[in-house]
Amino acid sequence: MRKIISFMHMSLDGFVAGPAGEMDWIKVDEEIFDYVGKRISKGDTALYGRVTYQMMESYWPTAADKPTATRHDIEHSKWYSNVQKVVLSKTMKDENLTNTRIISDNISDRINEIKQEEGTDILLFGSPTATHTLIQLNLIDGYWLFVNPIILGRGIPLFADIKDKIKLTLLNSRQFTSGVTELNYIAER
Repeated sequence: MRKIISFMHMSLDGFVAGPAGEMDWIKVDEEIFDYVGKRISKGDTALYGRVTYQMMESYWPTAADKPTATRHDIEHSKWYSNVQKVVLSKTMKDENLTNTRIISDNISDRINEIKQEEGTDILLFGSPTATHTLIQLNLIDGYWLFVNPIILGRGIPLFADIKDKIKLTLLNSRQFTSGVTELNYIAER
């Protein structure tokens, strides 16, 4: 069975965005891009909430075509164009969307069907609202967290309204020269 792995940048105090959704505090450099690129290149399915999907869709399909495109832009744009995308949204329709499925109801059943399909891990990128929903439904199998060396004090928390304990096992960790620490956990079931 495929696993859903939540990929998220967060502050030391557990926020994934500032109060207005700002993410300008996230540290990303070539070292992190290279590391993340190797991991996600093995993935064949990306899971997003509507807001994150629309943000990604507005940039990645054409990022490689820009004259200032970096190696990362070119690699990620190619990956994004080929990967299957799943979007949790009550308002979007999947008409004319390439490689994209919209899930608007029966989330648990629909996600479990996708987890049964052939393929690699399903990577959940950002998307705090979708992440909160999937945590509540006990559908996230692992957390790939990039803890940034900043305390925001307020914002959108990664873990909100948790009803039951979620026991995790640390698979590995890594310190980047920027001060970001990667923590890779798997949920104990």
